[in-house]
Amino acid sequence: MSTIRLGLAGTGRIGSSHAETLTALPGVGSVIVADADAQRARATADKLDIEFAPDIDALLAADLTGLIITTATDSHPELITAAVDRGIPVFCEKPIAADILGTLAVVERVATSEVPVQIGFQRRFDAGYRAARAAVASGDLGWVHTLRATTLDPAPPPAEYIPRSGGIFRDCGVHDFDIIRWVTGREVTEVYATGANQGEKFFAEAGDVDTAAVVLRLDDGALATVSLSRYNGAGYDVRLEVLGSTGNAIVGLDDRAPLHSVEPGYPASHLPAYPGFMDRFHPAYVEELATFVDVATGTLPSPCTPAEALEAFYIAEACELSRREARPVHLSEVRH
Repeated sequence: MSTIRLGLAGTGRIGSSHAETLTALPGVGSVIVADADAQRARATADKLDIEFAPDIDALLAADLTGLIITTATDSHPELITAAVDRGIPVFCEKPIAADILGTLAVVERVATSEVPVQIGFQRRFDAGYRAARAAVASGDLGWVHTLRATTLDPAPPPAEYIPRSGGIFRDCGVHDFDIIRWVTGREVTEVYATGANQGEKFFAEAGDVDTAAVVLRLDDGALATVSLSRYNGAGYDVRLEVLGSTGNAIVGLDDRAPLHSVEPGYPASHLPAYPGFMDRFHPAYVEELATFVDVATGTLPSPCTPAEALEAFYIAEACELSRREARPVHLSEVRH
């Protein structure tokens, strides 16, 4: 196990965090990082006392057990296929590509190879979401009739990020779409989505919205709502309510959830709200990367293949079409 050598492409915020996590994982012998900004990669390597590659080509040539990709979205397809062509197992943060056709090209290329690829949907590794999935599968909830999901950011990302983010559904809501499929084991058949802008003008200027509401119809008749916002000043609020005929399961309802009851005499939590996704999901990120080590060494199959990620991306695509045309959209309209 000590011979495991992992490469990481992209040393921005999440990449640097992943690099630190990788250095602490049992069995990982070495980590080497690279970035389009070589100075940034070197700074990360120096801080963590790990290896540095001057460019991506040198990283791919470094006799890797696996490659973790946290670079800008437009570089994902090329990096995934370059690694797979070299026989290197891949972990790539979502999305696979910026659009459906680009995603399909990668899915089809990966399907012709036995090299595993894992796409980063970290909520699948969160203890709460796993418990909700188990409750659904066990039948403890009866038949599921309603799901309510929220992803509410405390503050918007930088203005320059929005035009290349893919929009609120592809960038933010896609996590909810993936986890609703994963928790329920059902497929989404139809969506209706709408959005609004009351915040910074750069959202509207990029053709995006800062707040959105989605209704999803699942293939067993259950309904799901997804609420998204870039302006939840109370704190980072990510929850999922799974409501069944005999019970319910609530994910994210803890003392750090930024929920403030105005009922008289109800005690308020003295713990601070989660400031963002990296704090809320840190244990899930660790578990996700530990799982990738098992995937890269052939111990486990990929728990989230590119084909699985594509399904969530189809839902996001349907939501964007629905918002723009102000009508319900069946998933068959966006499938290729």
